[in-house]
Amino acid sequence: MKNTYFDLIEQSYYFPQEGFDLKNGYLTFHGVSLKHLIDKYGTPFRFIYLPKIGDQIKKARNLFNRSIKNNNYRGKYFYCYCTKCNHFQHVINEALKHKVNIETSSSFDIDLVLHLHKEKKISKNLTIVHNGYKTDDYLQKIVKLAEAGFNNSIIVLDSLHELDRLLALESKVKHKIGLRMAINEEAQSAYYTSRLGIPGTEIMKYYQEKIVDSERVELKMLHFFVDSGIKDTPYYWGEFQKAMKLFVELKKACSTLDSLNLGGGFPIRNHLGFEYNYEYMINEIISNIKNVCDDEGVMEPNLYTEFGKYTVGESGAIIFQVLEQKQQNDAEKWLIINNSLMNTIPDAWSIQEKFILLPVNKWDHEYARANIGGISCDHSDYYNSEDFNQEVLLPTYKDDEKEPLYIGFFHTGAYQDSVSGYGGIKHCLIPSPMHVIIDRDDKGNIVDTVYREEQSVSEMLTILGYK
Repeated sequence: MKNTYFDLIEQSYYFPQEGFDLKNGYLTFHGVSLKHLIDKYGTPFRFIYLPKIGDQIKKARNLFNRSIKNNNYRGKYFYCYCTKCNHFQHVINEALKHKVNIETSSSFDIDLVLHLHKEKKISKNLTIVHNGYKTDDYLQKIVKLAEAGFNNSIIVLDSLHELDRLLALESKVKHKIGLRMAINEEAQSAYYTSRLGIPGTEIMKYYQEKIVDSERVELKMLHFFVDSGIKDTPYYWGEFQKAMKLFVELKKACSTLDSLNLGGGFPIRNHLGFEYNYEYMINEIISNIKNVCDDEGVMEPNLYTEFGKYTVGESGAIIFQVLEQKQQNDAEKWLIINNSLMNTIPDAWSIQEKFILLPVNKWDHEYARANIGGISCDHSDYYNSEDFNQEVLLPTYKDDEKEPLYIGFFHTGAYQDSVSGYGGIKHCLIPSPMHVIIDRDDKGNIVDTVYREEQSVSEMLTILGYK
């Protein structure tokens, strides 16, 4: 067996593969030269490749619609983008180009929706699913949105008390509502039942007591959300069957109920050996719903998905330079990068999320096990295992080599900026890196622009009150 890093990857995985290839010895991402970006912008920098967003939307929509047709399914499919995953204007604008609907999570999301309408990016016919806990401010804004003519706004009730607070607000609009079913968590969870939603055992009684005779609301949707995502596991199918049983029971009692929200997203690639049969899972979901509804003599529901991470996760990446190699003992070598991992990919630190980690250069070098450390003073600022607890292997090199080692974490487009607090104060006052947007023009040529420069000392001092 050969011992270069390229040979390791080629012998371990299918390579090149979607999104990743080598050109003149340097890694490319969706045909974008990372070497060119490094030479142009320096490091560290975060970037997002916008065309991947549309690719993901089209893939899921096509697979759902094809399965609907093949199964003679009578309901329709609606793709929603959950804004909490990545709120940036360029991300949402890209998703809206592909006619997605929107899922909101908080009060300020409504202001975002109104801004998008003012900018003529959306119409009032857009379907908007309102999830999350409904604070008074959130509910008031949802009501104003409906009164402004957004007639496809669906309020998904997260608790037994939200409807009372909604009805306490003066409004002449009849509101469309959904009910979120609380699911049982996986066995290894720290708690048994999710805090989100209404227990399934209470929903039918709640409908009979609070909704059936109300002239101000009509039930349109049953929502169930599996936090671990849509996966082909006994756990997922068990919760799915509970939701279907509840949907059928509600549907027989409520003629206006016509939609099922499949909360929880598709997984994204977090290692080069990732395998997931999207077509199979979609077909299993639709055929199962079809069979249950046929057996029970009810109309198949319209299907909603709220894909956030799936929509934008695989579009993002962040590139670092290795500043120094530190051999701390006979077995452990540290590669110190020029920013903080806790600040830039906080999911890796907080919930042990894994990302695709690859070197940009030195693929013709031998490789060895390595730990990656940030420049913060926190001992937790490190990354040293790939998915399935595999060790990190990266090219070896000599300290006196002219070109440093560059590494990239890929498929980081979801949540990282939201969790770390984009543009705010970071641990050890390490600045947020430069943010670059990459798109393609009408001729397919790559266009890269700086969305925001690296955070400055002046910006941080202003936030902290020193200016």
